[in-house]
Amino acid sequence: MFVNGQTVAQLIEQLAPKHFAVENDKIGLQLGTLQKQISKVLIALDVTDEVVDEAITAGAELIIAHHAIIYRPLAKLDTSTPAGKLYEKLIKHDIAVYIAHTNLDVAQGGINDWMADMLGISSEGRASLEEVHTDKLYKLVVFVPHSHHDQVLKAIWNAGAGAIGDYSCCSFNIEGTGTYMPGEGTQPFIGKQGRLERVQEMRIETVVPHSVHRKVVQAMLKSHPYEEVAYDLYPVDLKGRSFGLGRVGRLTEPMKLKTLANRVKEAFSVPAARIVGDPEREVQKVAVLGGAGAKYVRHALFAGADVLVTGDIDYHSAHDALAAGLAIIDPGHNIEKIMKPRLADWLTRELSERKYTTVAVASAIETEPFRFV
Repeated sequence: MFVNGQTVAQLIEQLAPKHFAVENDKIGLQLGTLQKQISKVLIALDVTDEVVDEAITAGAELIIAHHAIIYRPLAKLDTSTPAGKLYEKLIKHDIAVYIAHTNLDVAQGGINDWMADMLGISSEGRASLEEVHTDKLYKLVVFVPHSHHDQVLKAIWNAGAGAIGDYSCCSFNIEGTGTYMPGEGTQPFIGKQGRLERVQEMRIETVVPHSVHRKVVQAMLKSHPYEEVAYDLYPVDLKGRSFGLGRVGRLTEPMKLKTLANRVKEAFSVPAARIVGDPEREVQKVAVLGGAGAKYVRHALFAGADVLVTGDIDYHSAHDALAAGLAIIDPGHNIEKIMKPRLADWLTRELSERKYTTVAVASAIETEPFRFV
């Protein structure tokens, strides 16, 4: 069974919610329709003419890319221009284009975490360089009969409820008496129509992040035995988990800057990397940021990083970093290509778990515009 395109978008947004994106970022559906069956998804960094040809040959009805193909409102669609020809080809072959950009950068388990993992930056104590979003918190209160207390509690925990800082499975449980009278046409789990019932129930209280509140409520309703579930979900004035761009953390052991630069080249499959700083200097605390990171030099300094690994560092930013004592490794913007196989694997697993035969494949097209001579 093939999946509907809208379901694919919903899965991507579970990993990288749209509200994680920075302001005015161009994400989501940019061309075509998601209201169709999808047999194959092509994951790409950029949507170029060659990538579209690849999608046509592969029979992909949907391209999920990191970089947008429409950056600003279109005044006209001139098919004699390179961009116009690209849009025309996509439309003629009924290929939709969906963008996951800074929301995928920010996401836990997204591009910046993938970069950090590949460089051997420990997950313990790893933090963001710049906070972009803080999850709002809700309080969920639900009343459950004793027989299903553990079942409902485990279901909402598994859906993402009950996390407070580094603690999980947090809840408060109180025993009490619930009353209700089933009306005509009801099929009560306990009791009979027209008779007042008194049932020993457990009141479960727990916290729920905004990012998963729908998933938690669905899990609660599915696991609850009652025909009509009594529950409350209301916002609380507490700060939830923060999400942000970039990552900073420590290598398991210090190494020379030139050694780390070689690790970067190998990990991201690039032929060269520019470095700022003494190649013999020892570094251990490393900041990484996919894409263009010049404006994050001061963020890396504030975080106490020894070195920043990012792309598109300009001359003046390099001088500023050098003067401040921050080393830099610039392997280019294109290192974000690591998202192709990782997102393809993640999406294929998610689809398979839901019994869909749709597959996601990584684009094999190299979209690096620069060449080294």
